[in-house]
Amino acid sequence: MEELFNKVLQVHLRHKDCEEKKANVRVTIELSTTPVHRRDLLVKLTDDADPYFLFTLPISEEDFQSLKVQQGLLIDFASFPQKFIDLLNQCNLEKDSDNPRFLLHLTCQSPMIEGCATFSVVETNAFKHLNHLSLRLIQGSDKEVKDYLAACLASLKAEKQALDRKLKETEDDLSRQLSYTQQTLSEKTKELEKLRSEWTNRTSSLSSRHSEELQLEREKILELQSKFQHEMEQLRQELESAHKQSSQQLQSRVNELETSCRELTERRYKNESIIRDLKIKLTGSEEECQRLKQQVLSLRKENSTLDTEVHEKERVVSQMQVRVAVLEQEIKDKEMVMCRTKEVLEATQQQKESVEETAENKEVQLRKLEATVKSLSEELLKANGIIQKLQGEVRSLVGKVKVKNTVTVSQEKVLRETQAKLESVDRDLQIAQRQVLSKEEEVKELKEQLEMTLQKLNESKEVLKTNENVINWLNKQLNEVQLTKKTPSAEPLDTSSGLSTLTGLRAQFYPQPGKPALSPAMATDVTPTDHRLRLTVNRQFGDSAGLDPKYFSSGEDGIPVYSMSSNIIQRELPLKTKPSGTSAYFSS
Repeated sequence: MEELFNKVLQVHLRHKDCEEKKANVRVTIELSTTPVHRRDLLVKLTDDADPYFLFTLPISEEDFQSLKVQQGLLIDFASFPQKFIDLLNQCNLEKDSDNPRFLLHLTCQSPMIEGCATFSVVETNAFKHLNHLSLRLIQGSDKEVKDYLAACLASLKAEKQALDRKLKETEDDLSRQLSYTQQTLSEKTKELEKLRSEWTNRTSSLSSRHSEELQLEREKILELQSKFQHEMEQLRQELESAHKQSSQQLQSRVNELETSCRELTERRYKNESIIRDLKIKLTGSEEECQRLKQQVLSLRKENSTLDTEVHEKERVVSQMQVRVAVLEQEIKDKEMVMCRTKEVLEATQQQKESVEETAENKEVQLRKLEATVKSLSEELLKANGIIQKLQGEVRSLVGKVKVKNTVTVSQEKVLRETQAKLESVDRDLQIAQRQVLSKEEEVKELKEQLEMTLQKLNESKEVLKTNENVINWLNKQLNEVQLTKKTPSAEPLDTSSGLSTLTGLRAQFYPQPGKPALSPAMATDVTPTDHRLRLTVNRQFGDSAGLDPKYFSSGEDGIPVYSMSSNIIQRELPLKTKPSGTSAYFSS
């Protein structure tokens, strides 16, 4: 069963003793092929708001011939479905206009829509309404309505199972993200403790060393205060200048690293935009490939129909050749009869000569022989007429055979042209496949360049590990995580204000910027294409899980590096929400 058309159209309903009203009716056209190569067309009218509204009309090739004679149609059964679909599409295009040309009417003689109804396609003009097609539909029986409701229920169950499966996958993904985030938090906590211990040890050692050195310097100053006071003053000035120069060098180094980090970020954005353009081109190439495949299928169907017609023509030619052979055999038989007649005529003439030589007493017998000669001559003339008539028939049959041969040659030429078109389409399809492979290789190269860029970015970020914002930021986040563990039922705040809930924790702490936090309502609306794209970006950004947490907080210039990249990725990977279409079976 092949579905050719399935749309909701605006139909004008007419009842007996009731005013005309408009309704949205789903029109379905299906084409079925039986094992004996018999095609049947099924026209079905349903209403999404009324599950018991069902009108059907099966049209076979025999029924179409009677319909064609009754309504004066000029098309055959093969082109009837497409023409009918074109009329329905024209009605659908003009449904919103003030004065539509094409209208759909459903007329019923009873006060309610039941029994038989007439489905008509009407063209309106200033003079009259032209009825292009009128089909008499039959209301579905209880069994047909039950079958239709069962099919609707099965499709809804399949959709529900798909949604449940998608929800389960989303829940599993979120649980994995949560476990990974908790693991990362524990690792960062251990790193914080380690940094605290190292900082404490280093501070104590430095303080003790500086205290000892200070004590020695004080003793030396007390002993040599009068002698080396001027020298100490010069030394102090030199040390201050050296300290300023070193601090300036470090500050310039920090500025250079920040500029290089910005440049690498801009390069990464450019690479991501190039990847998006290549993906769009890849989808276009895939659509072109699908269209070419459909054209190949249609050409193959036309080739099969042409093969059947050629076989039929060959069978007719063979029949005509057999008939020509039979006629030639009959001609040969007639020629043999004529030869025998000529022989009899010669024998009669010989007898006539012998009778003339013998005597006059046999005149009576001679007259009889003359009478027989006349009758034989008449029969000979008749035989000549029959022979001429048969020769004319043979010439006409030979002309018909020549016409059949020319038709067969033209059909063979059309068949060869069709095969040439099929070969050209196959070549175009191969070219498109090679282009798709080349695009995939370009995408792989761009991915490798992106990974190298990210690696360089991570190396540049490791230089700033000694920044004090690490300790401050981690202390703040640890306090907020402890608060969220103590109050799990608290409402989530905005992700820009910090981490107060588990949702905010996923949005800010998760080290993979390609996976932004989603609410359950938004997660169910992610399309499979977006899901695949997010998995690809996650694999690309998977190596960034080891970034130091100080890049999540704002530096001295007030620009949070990680937040900036995650926001850009969120803008580049927006969530596509499905339109909220209400179904008649789930309406409140």
